[in-house]
Formats: sequence, C-alpha cells, structure tokens
Amino acid sequence: MHQDSRRELSGGGPGDATAAALCSLTAGRFIVSMVAGMFALSPADLLAPTRGIARIAHARQFAMYLGHVACGIPLREVAACFGRDRTTVGYACRVVEDRRDNPAIDRSLDHLERALRTWTTVSLEREER
Repeated sequence: MHQDSRRELSGGGPGDATAAALCSLTAGRFIVSMVAGMFALSPADLLAPTRGIARIAHARQFAMYLGHVACGIPLREVAACFGRDRTTVGYACRVVEDRRDNPAIDRSLDHLERALRTWTTVSLEREER
C-alpha cells in the first residue's frame, strides 16, 4: 500500500482513489515538488523508503508538516504518501514546530505556507469554472 501511494504521489495514476484522496494526492504532489525544490532535492529523494542524509530527512519532515498542518490532511494519509507510519508524521510535525523557533526556518515555512495557500486558491478557482 505505501509503495502504491508513493508511486501515485510521484506522478503515477491514482487508481480507484476517492475524490478526497485525489485532492490529497494533488496537494501532496505540489508540496513534495515545492519542498524538494527549496532544498535542491528531487521529489524521489523525499519519497525514498530510507531516511537518507539529514538534509533529505529535514526536507521530508517539512513536507509532512505542510501536508498535515497547512493542508489538514490526516496523519494516516500523509504517512501513506511517504510510505511511513502515522506516528512518524506526528513526530515530524512536532520537530518542525520546535524548529520554527529559528527565525530563518520560520520564514522559510511561512514562504512555503503562503505558496501553498496561493496554489490552493488558484486550484479551487479552476475547479469552479
């Protein structure tokens, strides 16, 4: 199941996913691409089944945080997208929240959240047409 979700998130077909899951997958693809670009990584780095180097792990934690906190995607769905357990996503959210005490990290997350809100607004406007 986890591998299928990672494949869907990285651009494969969604299969028989529900509308809500499709929304999560679309948001997940955007988040992974956006965070990977910010960290000069590939989306495949963030979706890899192994932890990787610290820079990759931190980027993955940012992406998980944005998925859950900024988008409201349930922990289980975020976990499935990354091939992780929901408790790992919860841990990532706590770590990132603690790291927001650093002004540079807080600014970076603010930029990512703003980009995500803009993307969401544009996506919703397109759906209404």
